[in-house]
Amino acid sequence: MDRSFVIAQISDLHLDGSGRLLATIEALTAALRERMADLADVPDRILLITGDLVDDPTPRALDETLAVMASLRQTGVFTDIQAVAGNHDVKRPSQRAGRHDVYDYLHLPRTSKSVYYRQAGLDLVLLDSNRASLTTLASGNIDEGTYKAIVADSARLSVELASSMGSAGRADYAEPTENLVRVLALHHHPLPQATGEGKRFLGVPDEPLMYLAAPATFLEAATSLNVDLVLHGHRHVEGLTRYSIPDPRATSSESGEAFWRTIYVLSCPSSTGQAGDDAGFNIIHFGPTSNAGRTDYRFAIARYSRPRNHGAFRLLDSNLPDGAIRLPAGRDFSRDPGVQSAIEIASCGSLKRDQVAVIARRLFMRRSFYDEAEPDWANAFYTYVVSSRAWTDLEGKFARSGPRSDIDAWFAVRTLLGRLIAQSAEMLGVDRAQLDELSGRRLINCDDFLRQLPRLSGEGLGAQQPARQRRRLLRDLNEQVKALGLDLDLGGEAPPQTSP
Repeated sequence: MDRSFVIAQISDLHLDGSGRLLATIEALTAALRERMADLADVPDRILLITGDLVDDPTPRALDETLAVMASLRQTGVFTDIQAVAGNHDVKRPSQRAGRHDVYDYLHLPRTSKSVYYRQAGLDLVLLDSNRASLTTLASGNIDEGTYKAIVADSARLSVELASSMGSAGRADYAEPTENLVRVLALHHHPLPQATGEGKRFLGVPDEPLMYLAAPATFLEAATSLNVDLVLHGHRHVEGLTRYSIPDPRATSSESGEAFWRTIYVLSCPSSTGQAGDDAGFNIIHFGPTSNAGRTDYRFAIARYSRPRNHGAFRLLDSNLPDGAIRLPAGRDFSRDPGVQSAIEIASCGSLKRDQVAVIARRLFMRRSFYDEAEPDWANAFYTYVVSSRAWTDLEGKFARSGPRSDIDAWFAVRTLLGRLIAQSAEMLGVDRAQLDELSGRRLINCDDFLRQLPRLSGEGLGAQQPARQRRRLLRDLNEQVKALGLDLDLGGEAPPQTSP
């Protein structure tokens, strides 16, 4: 399955415990359920609440919030619910008012929290921005300790992904940290909101009093962490901003875009339409699209609005195709099919035969398993190595519980993959010690893997004899795969839809 996720963003509910907003919450829940129906097959479907869950942190308001979150969870629409605190959530506790600590009550992050969704490759960073003093009213600030916590979380995740995970019962693979999709969520807006310019407080434009202090520091930190998208609430208005700075690592500027590191900043209105504002929510779907024969990854953002909190939620950008704003992710997030397969194998406690067939088809229907007049030995070597790892994981999950008649075929496939690896290594001048080292490393990024290969002399790379031997091995592999119920014509002509 291609890496994909959905974030449904709601914000600024301002629940007060009186029950007056429950009908509005029901309308919001119904709209979310309807808009998410077409995305039910996406594995990770996250509901994100970007602050001001309550209007005042009283026991009644917090209990009502817990009940609302429980009802949203019980819809079955979302696989996870996450939230950050807003300025209303953290009003100063008062014995007379009986206010509670919202962080403890609703289990919200006090500084930062990194939530990693393995199948999607998503790192969702939840950031607390409520560090302003009373003199700055509703504005936000992020202290140095919080920035250090973000960096520490990022480093921890990098170490975790770079190390072997087999001891924890998961597949041994390493997700390059540059391949993470990183989304950062906070309450306060880091950039002034153009749509909020007309709002006033005591007759004075209030926008300068509202947004995040030291926004340049925040955005610099976000770009250094390769954040792709920032989600926030607070202002009760819709807004989408693109922020770009020159990328010091850029090596090419053919399209112009390669020179820039870009972050998109998306605002969410009050989803219950507080203070007479329009209600709204956002649906962010990250996934693959086909572009000129290659796979690109994009954010598709659908914004929904309910004017003056009356009537139905409608698409705000109805003038666009499907009402969605499509934004390029800016980096190549493609995973090798062997890596994606390893992730899926690790996420399953057991595998049925039809699941095995799907994974095996994905592993083997690639160019390196079909006849090529002049094989690309380097890429074939990489393909055989990652496929062998995934096949070993698959065998460990299925072969013991599968039919005994399959055991010989499983073993034969593993042996043939080993012979294909050995032949490719010989063609590339990789000796036994180097082969053991390369096979032992958990490098799943193709470019990183190929950089470890010795320089090629080119001698014999176009020789016909090795190509014929390779074709025979692939035909033998096809016979063993066929015994497992799949006829993929390996070693023959590649089907049109074959991946690289």
